[in-house]
Amino acid sequence: MNDSRTIAHYHLPGLFEFYDFYRAFLPLYRAHRAYFYDWCDIASIYGAPADCLWGGGRVGFGEANARDVLALMREYDISARLTFSNSLLSEEHLADAKCNALCRLFEATKTQSGVIVHSDRLLNYLRERYPALYFVSSTTKVLTDFEELRRELDREEFRYVVPDFRLNHAFDRLKTLTSAQKDKAEFLVNECCFFGCKDRKACYEAVSRRSLGEESDFVCRSPGAREGYRFSRAMENPGFIGAQDIERVYLPMGFSNFKIEGRGLGSALILEFLLHYMTKPEYQLRVREEIYLSNTLDLF
Repeated sequence: MNDSRTIAHYHLPGLFEFYDFYRAFLPLYRAHRAYFYDWCDIASIYGAPADCLWGGGRVGFGEANARDVLALMREYDISARLTFSNSLLSEEHLADAKCNALCRLFEATKTQSGVIVHSDRLLNYLRERYPALYFVSSTTKVLTDFEELRRELDREEFRYVVPDFRLNHAFDRLKTLTSAQKDKAEFLVNECCFFGCKDRKACYEAVSRRSLGEESDFVCRSPGAREGYRFSRAMENPGFIGAQDIERVYLPMGFSNFKIEGRGLGSALILEFLLHYMTKPEYQLRVREEIYLSNTLDLF
């Protein structure tokens, strides 16, 4: 087994949204660890229940019970992260009973839980009231300017910072980061969004408005938007980071945290992500069969 400095820590989507999927996958992962690369592990799973006022990034649809979710994470010693990346919160929104109740519940876990945030207003509120949680700077900030990213990495409030995917291959600048900054960088590896998109912030703001119950007239006009997410197209994206890139390029450079997106997708695609990023090629069919043949899981 590799030492901890050369382990890729994955942060996976669908804490609430794909609870049933992980209930089938995690026992397989534990029972047959040899099926999976020894240079990676699952550090956290992130998501949010449906109708969360503080939600952002993607409109949540998770229906799983929060206590059941935390029990599963506790069983496998995985950090649970709440995705509370709404960028448009006002002071009055901070009193939301549902979101505060979730934070109280998540703060009490043995394996430390975290919150993905965009709003500094929310960040300050959470730091004061729920100090046992850790915080992640959301990719919804669209940090495309490298010096802005560097400043974000230096903020003591955040344990991790997710840069915009368009900085993924800025190796000449990434190599100038300190070890402490590298430890906090969490790369979004499988983004399908058009690399030249100018409306990414507006897209995320539209999601924030919907989470607040407001209307948004935003329409994505990027090439391929009507087709929805395609992993094959994500692999062709100039910002894509594949499994071999992680093992051969990013780990040797000192980076160890990698976020896989997909909260708004189906569990069949989540499985394909885990096959690509975590599963040895010779065992991919076995893992696929085990999950597809699970009679407790609807993959589509």
